[in-house]
Amino acid sequence: QVQLVESGGGLVQAGDSLRLSCTVSGRSFGYYCMAWFRQAPGKEREFVAFISWSGGSTVHADSVKDRFSISRDEAINTLYLQMDNLKPEDTAVYYCATPERAFWSGALNSKDDYDYWGQGTQVTVSS
Repeated sequence: QVQLVESGGGLVQAGDSLRLSCTVSGRSFGYYCMAWFRQAPGKEREFVAFISWSGGSTVHADSVKDRFSISRDEAINTLYLQMDNLKPEDTAVYYCATPERAFWSGALNSKDDYDYWGQGTQVTVSS
């Protein structure tokens, strides 16, 4: 079975940086696209960033443009989210996600089109 485990969250001050990681087990990391979502208390889970199976294409939400960067390392089955210049509004639980199918045609920014999720890692940014 596919398992995703996030790590790297923590409590930081505005302007600081964090690097989140997501390790994947249960299947080959290759040929599967990946995404990051986040969810703040009382709010909907929202799209943050997407990366294609090859790593050649990325998409990020307008709210994190020019501050966050998604990447992947095929050698160690790991997805990353580099977060710079963090702001209090970035406070949320961050989740990594992937679809079941290797050849996927879902909406990359829709949480309903992903099948596997990690447990989440908390990011808290103080003023």
